[in-house]
Amino acid sequence: MPETFPSAAPDSQNGTFHAEGRTVDAGRGWDWIVEAFALFRKQPGMWILIVLLAGILFVAIGMIPVLGSLASALLFPIFGAGLMLGCKALDQGGTLELAHLFAGFKEKTGNLVMVGVFNLIGWVIMAVAVFAVIGGGVFMGMMRGGLPGAGISIASMLIALLLVAGLLVPVSMAIWFAPALIVLHDLAPVAALKASFFACLRNWIPFLVYGVILLVLCLVAAIPLGLGYLVLVPVLAASVYTAYRDIFRAG
Repeated sequence: MPETFPSAAPDSQNGTFHAEGRTVDAGRGWDWIVEAFALFRKQPGMWILIVLLAGILFVAIGMIPVLGSLASALLFPIFGAGLMLGCKALDQGGTLELAHLFAGFKEKTGNLVMVGVFNLIGWVIMAVAVFAVIGGGVFMGMMRGGLPGAGISIASMLIALLLVAGLLVPVSMAIWFAPALIVLHDLAPVAALKASFFACLRNWIPFLVYGVILLVLCLVAAIPLGLGYLVLVPVLAASVYTAYRDIFRAG
């Protein structure tokens, strides 16, 4: 399977596909959410059912000691790809179905698994790095004892948080659009991860706007006993598709 695509390839159903991604205006970060909500409004009941089922599945998987967290990281892109197929169906006048949640197990599964492996490796590296930093801080604290030792421990925790942020951001950038690019455009895993990373990097300003708005919406969604997340989580999932559509497609 080829690793690269031409910069702009015709797509009879989706317009022109820009494999490297386009740079869009800052205000598009808000538009991605608005357009995602429009997709949600087409079938709100099915969206909520899918989100609840996905939540139950990931909670159940996460309850498996050690292996649960690893499996969640591995499976996340596969379920995400299924939702991208569901969003595409809605976008083209079709219907979102419960089966879309599992569609990634039938479409380009091998390539999606490779993205899951990348995600898994990223999380393992983060966990090892955090353990090493905090463990080192605790060891130094035990060696020194008292308040100086506690200070070192607190410092190590702050360093660990910064380290997680520093590793999580590039991993998330690489994975953000990869499932959509694989399942909708048949990109190879490495090409999809690379395209996703640089598309996010190129559009960091609209993503900043997008992130700030989502943060505010998360606070609002939590007010009515957290019930707002039944709307916000589907909108967040659909916004990955609307952002992909905006950055990678034209016409």
